[in-house]
Amino acid sequence: MGQLEGKTAIVTGSSRGIGAEVAKLLAAEGAAVVVNYRQKAPRANKVVADIEAAGGRAVAVGADLTSQEGVQALVSAAMENFGSLNVLVLNASGGMETGVAEDYALKLNRDAQVNMLNAALPLLPEGSRVVFVTSHQAHFVRTVPTMPEYEPVALSKRAGEDALRDLLPGLESNGVSLVVVSGDMIEGTVTATLLDRANPGAIEARRSEAGKLYSVQEFAAEVARMVTAEVPSGHTEYVGGDDYFAQESAGEEPAGQG
Repeated sequence: MGQLEGKTAIVTGSSRGIGAEVAKLLAAEGAAVVVNYRQKAPRANKVVADIEAAGGRAVAVGADLTSQEGVQALVSAAMENFGSLNVLVLNASGGMETGVAEDYALKLNRDAQVNMLNAALPLLPEGSRVVFVTSHQAHFVRTVPTMPEYEPVALSKRAGEDALRDLLPGLESNGVSLVVVSGDMIEGTVTATLLDRANPGAIEARRSEAGKLYSVQEFAAEVARMVTAEVPSGHTEYVGGDDYFAQESAGEEPAGQG
C-alpha cells in the first residue's frame, strides 16, 4: 500500500507539465486524484487514462480557478467522486500568456490560490497537507532581480505565497499544514518556453549560471515528496538554484526558509 492509500488529492493545473506528473505520482502512492484543466480537456483525460491504466483512480474536472464557480467545482468533484479531500497541491499559475487581462496574473497567482484553499479548508481533516508550488524567480523577487519580462508574474506569485502564509494560523488550528516548494527555472515548462520566446537565450543563460536545471519529472518528484514529508507547517523546500542564496541581499531572509 502507498503512503496515500485512501486519501484524495486535488492538483490544480494538472493537465500537463509539472501538475500532470505530480498527479500521476500521487496516484501511484494510492491517492484518488482530481485532475484540473482550464481548456484542454483531451490532455486532462489522457492524464486520467494513464493513472487508471496504472491501476489508480482519477477524474478530470474543467475549472477556471479565477472564478468562484471553478474553485467550487474542484472541491465538489473530490467529495462527489471520492468522498474525501486530504491533499491540495496548488500548482496552477500563469500570467505570461498573450491576450489576458492586465490583472489576470494577480487573480490567478494570488486570489485564486487563497480562494481554492479557503474552499477546501472546511473539508480537510486534521493531518491534511497543502503544497504551494512556486519558483525562485518569484520567491526571491524582493531580493534577487529577475528578468523584466517575468517580474509582474513573479511579484504576483510572491503575493500569492504571502497571502497563503497569512492563513497559517487558521490552518494550524485545524491541524492542516502548508508547505511551499520553490524551484529554479524548470526545463520544458510553458513558463520557461514563453520566457525564452520573450528573451531569447534566457534558458541557456540560466542553465550556465546554475550548472543544472531540473526537468519537469525531477521537479514534480520533489513536489510529490513534500505531500508526505515530515516537515513543519510553513516550511519552504528549495529545489536547485543554490546561487540564489549567494545573490540574495544581506539582511532579508526569505519567508519560511527551510
